[in-house]
Amino acid sequence: MNLKQNILIQPKAMKTLLNCPSIIHDPPMPPKHFRLDVDHDGIAWITFDSPKSSVNVWNEETLREFNHLLEIIEHDTRVKALVLRSAKERIFIAGADIKAIRNMQHVRVNELIWLGQAVFDRLARLRMPKIAAINGACMGGGFEVTLACDWRIASDHDSTKIGLPETQLGILPAWGGSTRLSRIVGVRKALDLITTGKLLNANAAKRAGLVSYVVAVERLDALACSLVRQKRPCLRFRFENLFSAIIGHLAKRKALEKTRGLYPSVTKAVEVVTHAVHGEIEKGLLLERNAVAELIKGRDSARLIDLFFKREEANKRPVSGGTALPIHDATVIGAGVMGAGIAHILASRGIRVLMTDVSNDSLARGLERIQGLVGDARRRRLVTEVQVRDTLDRISTTHVPVPLNRHHLVIEAATESMELKRKIFADLAARVAEDTILATNTSALSVSDLAKTVPNPERVIGLHFFNPVHRMPLVEIITLPETSPDVLATVVSFVQKLGKTPVVVKDSPGFLVNRILVPYLMEAVRLHESGISVKDIDEAMLEFGMPMGPMRLLDEIGLDVAAHVAKTLASAFPDRFSHTDALDKMVNEGHLGKKTGQGFYRYENGKEIVPTTHSDLPRHESIQTNLALLISQEAMRCLKEGIARNADDIDLAMVLGTGYPPFRGGPITFARDTGIIDY
Repeated sequence: MNLKQNILIQPKAMKTLLNCPSIIHDPPMPPKHFRLDVDHDGIAWITFDSPKSSVNVWNEETLREFNHLLEIIEHDTRVKALVLRSAKERIFIAGADIKAIRNMQHVRVNELIWLGQAVFDRLARLRMPKIAAINGACMGGGFEVTLACDWRIASDHDSTKIGLPETQLGILPAWGGSTRLSRIVGVRKALDLITTGKLLNANAAKRAGLVSYVVAVERLDALACSLVRQKRPCLRFRFENLFSAIIGHLAKRKALEKTRGLYPSVTKAVEVVTHAVHGEIEKGLLLERNAVAELIKGRDSARLIDLFFKREEANKRPVSGGTALPIHDATVIGAGVMGAGIAHILASRGIRVLMTDVSNDSLARGLERIQGLVGDARRRRLVTEVQVRDTLDRISTTHVPVPLNRHHLVIEAATESMELKRKIFADLAARVAEDTILATNTSALSVSDLAKTVPNPERVIGLHFFNPVHRMPLVEIITLPETSPDVLATVVSFVQKLGKTPVVVKDSPGFLVNRILVPYLMEAVRLHESGISVKDIDEAMLEFGMPMGPMRLLDEIGLDVAAHVAKTLASAFPDRFSHTDALDKMVNEGHLGKKTGQGFYRYENGKEIVPTTHSDLPRHESIQTNLALLISQEAMRCLKEGIARNADDIDLAMVLGTGYPPFRGGPITFARDTGIIDY
């Protein structure tokens, strides 16, 4: 059946849809995903509640059901207003059913776009007040349907997140989002929201003009009732939209500078938004359809969607064969950059944290770091004052040994020294319960060696958080042959509840991400030693799609840290990993990178000073091929050795842990698609 059939389309309402095949009406049937109630005040309450699912999504079935309810409302003379709401606790509407779209042929995707546009346009043209009462995640097509309403109101619950993240999937909002948003908030804000794909909490959404009111969830229905009696809001004329062509030109130039033209969905979104802001809605909807039809044919969109599902699965997948226990209290050993970062993220997620270190001065510096993190989040209005207070209240400190038998998890985050970590673990063994999980935050040291220092080694595990902890989404979970299934299940669930993506790996030098990354970084150093400039090496990999060139990344990591990891891997794999003396020389001279103001780049007052030397050869393409090949080769070795569970986990870890270009799908997907090595 053609999706453009079987739907009522008002001829005057949507001229561009008159090219659809002949219209056939579905026979009335009880809806499965919606409830329609009309109260004594004439308000039609449409409640989205997909059965046997924790989320509401748009697909062919739900769009047709919603359209049928709109047809009923149109012909019901009792109805004076409409309120759209959700029965889910944490989800309003999660958007389109991406899995269904991924499995559709291109022609079917195009027809689904037609269907969604027609249904939402029908909603927009209903001659009555229409209110979207948003509680929980309201993303993509979930937000686009609200743009067809007169009022958008939102709850202040933490789960309320609003935005249009389609460009992160290689497409763009095409159910009216690219057309209607700029008419509501103006071209500048619309472009910022759509091209970045950012999600806003309720208060930030109100400041941006996406919603009109933010109230407690208990007051949403009452507010909706009161708005019915008010005059419907009119779209305000925005002077800036007269200059949409200029704004669009500047936005496109900025996007090209940022993405280097590697993400066509972003530049295409700029074009559609700036052209769709003028004229009739139908013109904008046509632009949306054409743009998606073009983007969906490319490999980039398919890879980004596949990567989305890999991350979703990792974020939800439980460990089979083990029982996950809840963790309410945890100890963090060490108040340095990593320890403070871990304590902060735990406390911000509702876990009571005891942070320990050897002195009050060290603890004071750690608390200052945490206060800086929550203060920055507050200034950016990502959290409320109450959330800041609650986060800080959950953190306690001590510099003296205390019993830890009531804490189910201890995370050691001391300096990368095996001798020090062994000493800490031996001390912990006397102060924790027999079933307390002992985790080490290490980037390269052997977890097996640490496990030998304590009784019950089955409770020892590695938790490799990436720096900065509050921004980096990946956590490597390092397991041993004797690791208890219950311990693994508990730690995986714990990481998921932190809002991080867990990737389970075996204990092996460098684990997964650093093991794959080090050959790439060391080869970049050798290329520089051969006479190729720092700038040329970094530019080549920026053009490949990396968020940061390898030379600057080394400066960010710290050359001393990089040299330590490189030596560890060279010792473990002497036949393949050769250590370069260049890093040792720079470290001995005190040039440790950004933290000392001098590395491969020079830094003054926090600003990077780029070296001015350039090299003629080789071309950027050959640098890219050389370095990208090393990444994929080591990734394939890790897969064959069983360091990670599967290729998907390796691709996901490299994208989330290093910024490997998402549109390339990951190093193994890249190798498979390009054929640079045998898959």
